[in-house]
Amino acid sequence: MVKTDEFSSVFRLRPVYRTAHFVLYACNNDLPLARLGVVAAKRMAPRAVTRNTIKRVTRELFRQTALALPQVDCIVRLSKPVNSKSGPATNAKLKAELREELSQLFTFLLNATAFARKPGNK
Repeated sequence: MVKTDEFSSVFRLRPVYRTAHFVLYACNNDLPLARLGVVAAKRMAPRAVTRNTIKRVTRELFRQTALALPQVDCIVRLSKPVNSKSGPATNAKLKAELREELSQLFTFLLNATAFARKPGNK
């Protein structure tokens, strides 16, 4: 998802799932595939390296599960600060924590009956 109105239409809905640092918004779409939007605000992750890592890990996990996901527009939004300006901007521990939380989001989406894949669509 790229356009503002696409993001706005999904943001109007309530969040469907939360983890310690992320909020997932989702709504069904009429396309044959799932689409992803990622929002990582500067005040939640002050360093660009950290924000880019969050986006990269999110897209990577989304790509790995995209074929199994239902036909939804989903937005993953960073809702709590992940690290401060002190210490390293990114490290293996941070990436592992991000993967764990994001995996929870996408697993929820896979198992949610409200977003079940329509019969005949692959």
